[in-house]
Amino acid sequence: MGDFNEARAWMVERQIVRRGVRDEYVIAAMRRVPREAFVPADLRDFAYDDTPLPIGGEQSISQPFIVARMLAAAELQPGNHVLDIGTGSGYAAAIAAEIAGRVDSIERDPSLAEDARERLQRLGYENVEVHVGDGTVGFAAHAPYDAIIAAAGGPHVPQALRAQLAPGGRLVMPVGSSLSHQRLVKIVRRGEHDYDEQALAEVRFVPLVGDDGWPQPGGAPPLN
Repeated sequence: MGDFNEARAWMVERQIVRRGVRDEYVIAAMRRVPREAFVPADLRDFAYDDTPLPIGGEQSISQPFIVARMLAAAELQPGNHVLDIGTGSGYAAAIAAEIAGRVDSIERDPSLAEDARERLQRLGYENVEVHVGDGTVGFAAHAPYDAIIAAAGGPHVPQALRAQLAPGGRLVMPVGSSLSHQRLVKIVRRGEHDYDEQALAEVRFVPLVGDDGWPQPGGAPPLN
């Protein structure tokens, strides 16, 4: 696939717009961000296929439509402060950074985090900061957030993430009692202890590992 710009335009039209995503900020961002820069070199010819792709460390870059669907549900606005959980390759953080004022992104795998940090810096995303740590506890040092987006599925929505939402803030993440099946949910904070919740779609994501997610031997690294 020689022309990535043409492939990107085709992807946005066929996979995003025609499947019902109407958020103009998200559509414009996905037209600008080079997904081929966020996948392994040997998979770049598949960068705009309608599928997730492996990026190493038992992680993947999500299907473009799912990224668009989640970011549209989060209703990002210029100037928003976003928490992105599960940095992975950094693709979703880059899309969010095209819209929002600031993005804090958390990745539990130090190697993936460093690769994403270098990639985002190389591409000029100065408004993204990548942290290594447990995404289930959020990043309280920089809270509150106008939007929180998690690219991994947990058994429930961690209380820390609810607490770190600003009034009117939106949280979008997969939730389910099974590692193989989740619902994509959206939570809106209406008051100090008042949250609206709605289910958006049936999805399947990698597990959200951490103190308030799925367990993993050895635990998660500390935030930095």
